[in-house]
Amino acid sequence: MAYRLKGKTGEWEVVIGMEVHAQATTNAKLFSGAPTDFGADPNSQVSLVDAAMPGMLPVVNAEAIRQAVRTGLALNAKVNKRSVFARKNYFYPDLPQGYQISQYEEPIIGEGEIEIDLEDGEVRTIGIERLHLEQDAGKSIHDQVPDKTLIDLNRAGVPLMEIVSKPDIRSPEEASAYVGKLRSILRYIGSCDGNMQEGSMRADINVSVRKPGDPLGTRAEVKNVNSLRFIRQAAEVEAKRQIRLIESGGTVVQETRLFDPNKGETRSMRSKEDAHDYRYFPDPDLLPVEFDDAYVESCREGLPELPDPKKHRFMRDYGLSAYDAGVLVAERATAEFFETAAKAGGDAKLAANWLTVELFGRLNKTGQSLDEIKIDAEGLGGLVKLIKDGTISGKIAKDVFDEMLETGKPAAEIVDAKGLKQISDTGELEGVVDKLIADNPGQVDAYRGGKTGLIGWFVGQVMKETKGQANPAMVNQLLKAKLDG
Repeated sequence: MAYRLKGKTGEWEVVIGMEVHAQATTNAKLFSGAPTDFGADPNSQVSLVDAAMPGMLPVVNAEAIRQAVRTGLALNAKVNKRSVFARKNYFYPDLPQGYQISQYEEPIIGEGEIEIDLEDGEVRTIGIERLHLEQDAGKSIHDQVPDKTLIDLNRAGVPLMEIVSKPDIRSPEEASAYVGKLRSILRYIGSCDGNMQEGSMRADINVSVRKPGDPLGTRAEVKNVNSLRFIRQAAEVEAKRQIRLIESGGTVVQETRLFDPNKGETRSMRSKEDAHDYRYFPDPDLLPVEFDDAYVESCREGLPELPDPKKHRFMRDYGLSAYDAGVLVAERATAEFFETAAKAGGDAKLAANWLTVELFGRLNKTGQSLDEIKIDAEGLGGLVKLIKDGTISGKIAKDVFDEMLETGKPAAEIVDAKGLKQISDTGELEGVVDKLIADNPGQVDAYRGGKTGLIGWFVGQVMKETKGQANPAMVNQLLKAKLDG
């Protein structure tokens, strides 16, 4: 069902476009050899080019070009074999040259698209308008010295891929899912580490509202949102603000706003400029970037299987639902862990369930990642194999799993050492069932009198007597045969 927000005058449709800035994975800046390491001392990663010293000329970082092309291919986008860097003129207090080198009319990547998976199982396609390369600005620091602003130029010149979506997004959930999927793709191919906390990936959200069927409304841009949760919150807060404004007789102004997650509001930052206000023109110090089909194919060759093809393969080959497959492919390491566990355990659906429910549940509680725990993929597969072949029950498996997490021992070793193998000996179980029936004539009469739900009580007593090691399927079968006989 289409997402709508209710106002005093009826329902409103939300229209969202995203501009995601992703730091390209390189060892040097876009136009200089200065490093790009996070967390370095202020102004310790600034070359003469970054500081805009007279006579210093920019030189394009070839690795940034390669990462942009790889990203374009991963986004099913058109790769432009000729692109041009332009100067974007604007007052940048933290860019010494006084303009930003970006791309405007001729970006390196053109139109593309990605799929997003929503919580209700719907899959939507979101269009990509373009991807262009540009240099990041430095950082203004306002809270260290009273009445003064300090400038850290470490980020000045860091290579950014700005990925601009089409206004195809129709809800805060879709906005969050879009950035999440984009982040997943970039991390798969290694073109950006996707670390939103460190600022290597951040999102600008262009929000407008309209009555369903009306033309597009005036958009406001919420700048530099740095988490998927905040993206969802900011989009909803800004849409509701615009609805209240319009319904009270006001007009939405095209402007840049900031989201305050503590107060749950957006605040005006500055009026939003149009392209002509920036006075773009080709940078006279940089030649156009040109390459051939062979270069594009060399970039394509190194790409791994991407999240969407992998998701569809998991659904086809392993019989997984779209939701489960989507969860498993979100991170490349998780997908690889699952496939190894599924092959080792011989049951993909069981492996998926233990990974997404049991293991992820433990990881959420402890805050650990897959590479920090004592169970590896083969280890989880070993546990799945014991459940599948009936060696242990699902209940016993959870206890074994907890010990595996604590000690790192293989499941089979724990089961053997503690004598936890499931009892599947018909004769042994029949003796327990016969004694239970003989000792509880009242419950037997009640069951035979129509209270068939008591079968659960009988099963529970057998499991209690066998310390949870009886094969539940065999217990049910024996009980029904004897109670109904």
